[in-house]
Amino acid sequence: MKRTAATQYVVTRPLYSEEAFAEEHEKVYRQRKTILDHIKQYFTWDAKRAKNAALSLLPIIGWVKIYQIKQWLLGDIVSGISTGLVAVLQGLAYCLLASLPVRYGLFSAFFPVIIYFFLGTSRHISVGPFPVLCLMIGSVVTRLVPDGGLAMNITGLEGLTIDEQRVVVASSVTFLAGIIQLAMGVLQVGFVVMYLSDTLVSGFTTAAAIHILVSQLKFVLGLQVPGISGPLSIIYTLEIIFNKITSTNVCDVVIALVIMVVVFIVKELNDRYKSKLPVPIPIEVIMTVIACGVSYAFDFRARYGINTVGDIPEGYETPMAPNLHIIQLTAGDAVPMAIVGFAVAFSVAKVYSVKHDYTIDGNQELIAFGVSNIFGASFRSFAASTALSRSAVQESTGGKTQVAGLLSAIIVMIVTLSVGFLLDPLPTSVLGAVVIVNLKGMLMQFREVPYLWRRDKPDCVVWLGTCILSIFLGLDLGLAAGLGVELISVVLRTQFPRCSVLVNIKGTDIYKDRKDYTNIYDPEGVMIFRIPSPIFFANIEFFRTKLVEALGFNPLRVLRKRNKAVRRIRKLLKKGELQWTSTGFLNTSFKPIKESEDESNMEELDLPTDFKDLPARIDWNAELPVNLSVPPVEIHSLILDFAAVSFLDISALTGLKTLLRELIRVEVDVYIVACDCKYDSAGLQY
Repeated sequence: MKRTAATQYVVTRPLYSEEAFAEEHEKVYRQRKTILDHIKQYFTWDAKRAKNAALSLLPIIGWVKIYQIKQWLLGDIVSGISTGLVAVLQGLAYCLLASLPVRYGLFSAFFPVIIYFFLGTSRHISVGPFPVLCLMIGSVVTRLVPDGGLAMNITGLEGLTIDEQRVVVASSVTFLAGIIQLAMGVLQVGFVVMYLSDTLVSGFTTAAAIHILVSQLKFVLGLQVPGISGPLSIIYTLEIIFNKITSTNVCDVVIALVIMVVVFIVKELNDRYKSKLPVPIPIEVIMTVIACGVSYAFDFRARYGINTVGDIPEGYETPMAPNLHIIQLTAGDAVPMAIVGFAVAFSVAKVYSVKHDYTIDGNQELIAFGVSNIFGASFRSFAASTALSRSAVQESTGGKTQVAGLLSAIIVMIVTLSVGFLLDPLPTSVLGAVVIVNLKGMLMQFREVPYLWRRDKPDCVVWLGTCILSIFLGLDLGLAAGLGVELISVVLRTQFPRCSVLVNIKGTDIYKDRKDYTNIYDPEGVMIFRIPSPIFFANIEFFRTKLVEALGFNPLRVLRKRNKAVRRIRKLLKKGELQWTSTGFLNTSFKPIKESEDESNMEELDLPTDFKDLPARIDWNAELPVNLSVPPVEIHSLILDFAAVSFLDISALTGLKTLLRELIRVEVDVYIVACDCKYDSAGLQY
């Protein structure tokens, strides 16, 4: 809508330089803390700081004091039961991604939740298995313990079955990921997730969704496909699937298709009518129960040869110590697991904290997930984060605090201890179908590509690069490569910024890029040049090149030409071949003046033009003696807009001084505006 009128303001004040402003207005010089001061402060403790530290390490103390039993308890109970049922199903389903027996998915939906209840700062996320992490763990598991047995000699796994060996591998790498997260939290480096942009995470999770989809095809088709890890593993897996496609179990395919269609339709209805439904329909749980009953009644396992979940032993196993040999072998895999698990959980927690108006602490979240994974790994669970769909269930069904998470863990515990046998006839194709249908949100992120291409092409390149590299190199290498692409894009943005020449928009006091507008006022002899980035060692030459292009002349070349001309004029005057008159220089030799070939004392050409021994100062814009030509300088004042320059390093400062010196020597006045003045530790301006 076009505005018919706008409020106008008139601002009148003196024109200041930095020195004039400092003389008129006294500035307070603060004492800057040294590194030693910060260290002393960090290790200085008092009662108040000890209390704050305790509250920080145990956030449960903060929200339990304000817990409103009448208003919140019923919602937490309903949410806990609903989330617990979903957690059971997803624990079983996501465990297939980790290439582990399904019962260990129940462990991962129980132990980490208990620890997070006490240490976590988010009140709404549901802690437990996350498909991307499960797939990353599965990649490590199948690399160290392929279907044929141990790929290498690992101390401590002698005499164990393949499943037991895989559990030890998964638990050990989870333990190491937890140690990394805990160390990051203690060292207060939660800020590292800021280097994982939303674009990078979106591209990475989309690639993970494709990996997950391919990994579940063997369950949906009822094929025996060995687990493959490493670069191009997705290509090799698809090749094996296509070679075995004629062995597809039709019953598995039919079951999976029915489950996917029904679950997809009901989930769409849940989204469309979520404002009218008191609780989302737990369609995955309902279809799982139905599939279990039908499979048991018609004996699908014996009649059609389908794979089922099988016997789930009741109870928990004794704690175990991590395998140090495996930890040494998987150190490179644990780092991306730790970062991805925390980044996803923190992103989801941040969304709900903003929605419900409370704060979360990134460093405390690292500690919470680190301890959760360490504790869980001791009881044979694998790395935990949060699943978006499960957290949405916990929040949308009325969950207010982690009491809902604790109740969901109790539901998982009941299934583990007493009713797990009921899941014996459940076809694994049902779990595969549930996993695939829950990938919709991640796969639909492909719709972001056209938008990113229109609005921010470098971000689009980061998305596509991360996604493609993660698909073909694997999630661990893909994440590192995607981070490299992102950092390169940041470097290129700052190294090659969009510099511009600003001009006045007629009828206003606003200055914009000269290339973007037509109704402009460009004062003669004055140029305003803007650089929208820090100036540092990598872009100082780019800055110089762009400024020279905008000026239309190279100040150093002009200076050298002028000094050569002065040198030549001085010699001609001494020889009498040139004479100064009131109208200018006069050629008295009646011969054409040849340009000097004298290249001696080249260093003097870079010095300020010296007019001594000359009868008058040379006007470089006037006509010079024949054959003496100097590039014209049509600019007399250059204004550098440093409003967007956040810092200059030493290399840039040196290069900038050199450039300004050259401009001043060719009689161009330089003014730097909107410059952020810096002060050293003694309060001295520089």
